[in-house]
Amino acid sequence: MPITTTAFKYIELNDRDRAIISGTRMKVVELISAIKAYNWTPEELANQYPHLQMSQIYSALAYYWEYKEQCDLEIEQRFQDSEERRLEAGESSFVARMRKLGKLK
Repeated sequence: MPITTTAFKYIELNDRDRAIISGTRMKVVELISAIKAYNWTPEELANQYPHLQMSQIYSALAYYWEYKEQCDLEIEQRFQDSEERRLEAGESSFVARMRKLGKLK
């Protein structure tokens, strides 16, 4: 898989031109999604992702702010794709049983 370096020390572009954190398979948008979902600080990210160094986290944040519009579009597309798959999959058999038992509305 070819990797392209960027001006950000710990950020590379994978073969699909997605920004990843160097030495990992983690995408910058995955880290940003965690911040948006859980309102985590960089220190909390380091606790949640112990394989990342603070310098990698801050580099990912800098990359995000430099390419915010592009990253936000990728995050939105990922959400739309997962939402489509969720709707296609339909209700799980467990949820159907719980509805039948009156445990869910």
